[in-house]
Amino acid sequence: MRSQPHDGGGWAWRSNQGLVVIPIALIVAIMVADLLAPQSIHLGPLLVVAPALTASFGGSRLTAAIGVLAISALVALSAIRTSVFTSNHESQLLALIVISAFTVIFCRLRERHSAELRQVRSVAEAAQQVVLQPLPERMGTLRIASAYAAATDQARIGGDLYAAVATRRGTRLLIGDVRGKGLPAIEDAALVLGVFRTAAHREPTLTALRSELEATVCWSLSQSIRGGIDAEESFITAALIDIPDDAPEVHILNCGHPPPLRLRNSRVTTLSPGRYSTPVGMCLPQAPHGAVDIFAFQPGDMLVLYTDGVSEARDRADRFYPLADRLSAWTDTGSPVALVDHIRQDILEFCGGTVDDDAALVVVHREAVIGDQSAPPKAGRSVGRPAVTHRNLR
Repeated sequence: MRSQPHDGGGWAWRSNQGLVVIPIALIVAIMVADLLAPQSIHLGPLLVVAPALTASFGGSRLTAAIGVLAISALVALSAIRTSVFTSNHESQLLALIVISAFTVIFCRLRERHSAELRQVRSVAEAAQQVVLQPLPERMGTLRIASAYAAATDQARIGGDLYAAVATRRGTRLLIGDVRGKGLPAIEDAALVLGVFRTAAHREPTLTALRSELEATVCWSLSQSIRGGIDAEESFITAALIDIPDDAPEVHILNCGHPPPLRLRNSRVTTLSPGRYSTPVGMCLPQAPHGAVDIFAFQPGDMLVLYTDGVSEARDRADRFYPLADRLSAWTDTGSPVALVDHIRQDILEFCGGTVDDDAALVVVHREAVIGDQSAPPKAGRSVGRPAVTHRNLR
């Protein structure tokens, strides 16, 4: 763990008391070596290393204290060896005072900059929490866990997104991936999340919800000041998911997104769509709508939603992370939190500690089904617009 500066300016003593021993030990060692050295050899100038080293881990107050200690040690050496008031010792003492003073000044400037940066980060993190709101642990008959890793340094969100909304009949979820990275991707992600949260609770069909997302994103892109290729080729792959409380099933409209995985008794099933819908934001008037697919989702099952930052994470040999294979080895089928933590740690170990792309992961565990409907629905059941093709449960 990295030590953190306290509010008073300077680094916490408890965090660095072990490191403080190093400059003090150097001062003592230099004094002893100087006293044992021949009269013609002067090691006092080396004392400047003590405040310089302290500035690398300590605050201005600690650096100033070590600087005063080094100056005192040089005065003591001068008095013991000959006299403080010689041109050689006076020049050494003046140089040590000046260098120590500049070290303390720059250390103080660094503290002010760090305080401003912490304030900016706190505001940014608050804004990011508003955009990418944490998912609740429970929604209806579901338990939910999630994890996120942004590729941009110091960021908490990027182009990947997820959200969950409770409705009268169940839970609706969204997971998506905006093309690109950085601020433009965050802007598009915030727009999609806002529209989803506003529209999903009204319970339109998944195809109608996708149309609303499409219309809003296309309007936003037409108003965008970014211009160029970024605006023309901006789109969002997404999966819109509806999990009713009273039926052991899950409805999925896949808009070019990696298909979810269903984990049941260590058996992994890829919930591939019969026909993909075009990604959101393509703004193609004649683009065909995809199918709303219905899959069995029984009590005890887990639904794993992810972005390509998870499935396309690479190791040093440039191999993709085998998500489905790793899931099939999972045995604790009752804890979505444990599964998310396991996958997150496993990916970091697989990739050598870092990820090169935004990565989002959501695990949904079904605990119960309200009512007596325990059998899968019959084929051909209508869910949404009649023009949408549906597949049988499997």
